[in-house]
Amino acid sequence: MTASDLARRIDHTLLKPEAGLADVRRFLTEARQFPFASVCIGPRWVAVAREVLEGSGILVCSVAGFPQGISKPSVKTIEAILAIKEGADEIDIVAHLPPLVAGDADAVKAELLEIVRGARAARPDVVIKVIVESALLMQLPPDKSESAIAAACRAVRESGCDFIKTSTGFHPAGGASVAAVALMRKHAGGIKVKAAGGIRDRAAAEAMLAAGADRLGMSSSLAMLAEIATD
Repeated sequence: MTASDLARRIDHTLLKPEAGLADVRRFLTEARQFPFASVCIGPRWVAVAREVLEGSGILVCSVAGFPQGISKPSVKTIEAILAIKEGADEIDIVAHLPPLVAGDADAVKAELLEIVRGARAARPDVVIKVIVESALLMQLPPDKSESAIAAACRAVRESGCDFIKTSTGFHPAGGASVAAVALMRKHAGGIKVKAAGGIRDRAAAEAMLAAGADRLGMSSSLAMLAEIATD
């Protein structure tokens, strides 16, 4: 896989809370070196990303309920709508974790439906990804971990979202794993899978894609792709 081929599967990510305007502008300018699927940045920086990436073909992705997912659905909806109105093409939503751990697909779906209605009213074609902290779900007993991921996939699918995503990268349970991605692919149905959290090199990236990921969330993308390009 060439550097450009891999870049097209990556959401190049900067979500460090300490990143300031100069950091964000540098990150966005550097991102134009490769044909990334998107850049993923905090809601505060969406308008800046729209400006800097104009004409690049790189989509702008932002987040809602990030990183804990404990905001009310109405608050996540407002976050999503504001980001969309400022130019976001994609929104990554952190789902509320307790119903995910319980395998309660109906409760997860109810939250997501509220957010989807608001987001799609603002922009019908916005891509919505749902973060479920799969590392936490994989800590459940094996039979319960798979059923929890299956329930999460069903909720994401039935609420009209586009992707299920492994992780924020901020949860102490950890980030993406090949096993979690494989389970998501098994139960995804018509939705896509995004692996994110702890993917730092080519071997990890290609392993996630081989396990069934359609998209990767990475903050170390530039160094990895530059190395591949010089091979």
